Amino acid sequence: MADVAAHVGVSHQTVSRVLNDSPLVRPDTREKVLAAIAELGYRRNTAARVLATNRSGRIGFVGAGLALHGPAMIGAALSEAAHRAGYDVSSVTLDDVSAAALTRAVERLLDQAVEAVVVAAAHSELLAAAQGLRLDVPLVVVQGVTPGQPLAAGIDQDAGARLATGHLLDLGHARVAHVAGPEDWVEARQRRAGWLAAHAERGLTPGPEVAGDWSPAAGHAAAAVLLEADEPVTAVFCANDDTALGLLGALHAAGVDVPGEVSVVGFDDAPGAGYLWPPLTTVAQRFSELGRLAVDLAVRALDGEPDPTAPLLVPALVVRASTAPPRG
Repeated sequence: MADVAAHVGVSHQTVSRVLNDSPLVRPDTREKVLAAIAELGYRRNTAARVLATNRSGRIGFVGAGLALHGPAMIGAALSEAAHRAGYDVSSVTLDDVSAAALTRAVERLLDQAVEAVVVAAAHSELLAAAQGLRLDVPLVVVQGVTPGQPLAAGIDQDAGARLATGHLLDLGHARVAHVAGPEDWVEARQRRAGWLAAHAERGLTPGPEVAGDWSPAAGHAAAAVLLEADEPVTAVFCANDDTALGLLGALHAAGVDVPGEVSVVGFDDAPGAGYLWPPLTTVAQRFSELGRLAVDLAVRALDGEPDPTAPLLVPALVVRASTAPPRG
């Protein structure tokens, strides 16, 4: 920084102001300083900055299940939102689903002097472990959250499942079957609760339920169970789009017309959902907004606000060709 200042003929403080986007620098001086930075190849000394300001400008992110669409999108959205807010992001992927793995991941991030930690892990054990951590920096969770929970940004999974199931019931299907997500994932349980609630609101009995694990294989296997149910199944709500993909494939192989004989709804609105055959009706989650909310909560906590909260984001139903009224 001293070399840049000497090259331009300004003070060290002026260079610092340019680097921090201070409005106190004249435009022509700013241009000269930026040109000198480019010419000399100057890069900030992050370690020195941390020592001088006690701020790293870095947020830590811990993710589980990043091979799945939802967690992967959350990580990308958080990174984009953090960069817009002036922060870099250090990410750690959990090597196993355990409290010990989460603790190790958070410790790695704290060693990098992160100012806040965001955890995206909707697994029950991981959420409990995250809420039990006592850190000197804010910790924000972004999955499996409940309304009014402090330092938590989330999408209303129950509401999304009600939208999906209600859509099928309102088309005239007497009951809706459900291919569920893993029981030990909070969001799977929240989506199941919404499926049940949509029936209860209408005084209806839900259709059969089949256990799943978020995978296409689970949806494919569920088709055989549903097709052999005591009462014909005309509508299915799948816990995510991957499960719906497997179900659609198995129904097609069995010669079952979708949506003529069975309507199918997924959850997530993954990039390929609109290109399946038939294009999949699903529930879209607002991942970009979720990333922004998580960063906003972290910044508010860093600014001294005690236990900041944010309302749950409401997902949206995306109606495509995989749903229709029942025949007859």
